[in-house]
Amino acid sequence: MKGIILLNGEPYSHAINAENALVYCCDGAYKWAKSKVRIDKNIGDFDSLDEVPYPLPEEVYPAEKNFTDGEIALKKMLEAGADEIEIYGGGGGREDHFLGNLQLLYKALAQGVKCTLITHGSRIFAATGKIFLGKYADKTISVLPFGGTLHIIESKGLKYEYPASISYGECRGISNIVQTAAAFLSVRGTALIIVNLGEV
Repeated sequence: MKGIILLNGEPYSHAINAENALVYCCDGAYKWAKSKVRIDKNIGDFDSLDEVPYPLPEEVYPAEKNFTDGEIALKKMLEAGADEIEIYGGGGGREDHFLGNLQLLYKALAQGVKCTLITHGSRIFAATGKIFLGKYADKTISVLPFGGTLHIIESKGLKYEYPASISYGECRGISNIVQTAAAFLSVRGTALIIVNLGEV
């Protein structure tokens, strides 16, 4: 099942395909999302919203809590059985929230679920093992270690060869180019993949 999480960062202005997807909207994201996409559940403390969202929240969380609204939404989405998740509205806005949203990608991957943060110009996801990149042919990608050293086992169809490993704190995986539809990267460890699509 596909899941979609809408966050209160930079509003996503393009179409969102929610067909056969479960859609959770977090707090202030309701302002930009309510006329754009069907919302199945509103989640959060609603401290960023000056109207009553529809559908009505099942629970209103306290503003002072240990989890972000996005983290609560991800937990509920995983519990609902989503096996692929897209996050919109997770970029822009406060940098601390953006960095926190990247952690959601890591958390989902740890549960065996691919989660992609979609902004106007990029697709960001965490991955391990064999990572197929062919659908991003002719696009610039960056590969960063996520949570520890990233070991590059094999790569094909990319303009530049990666070193055998990229240590946490290094930027040696920035700005490569996917050249073929058969491109892939095989890694040990967790990679943060940023696909730069330009403004779409």
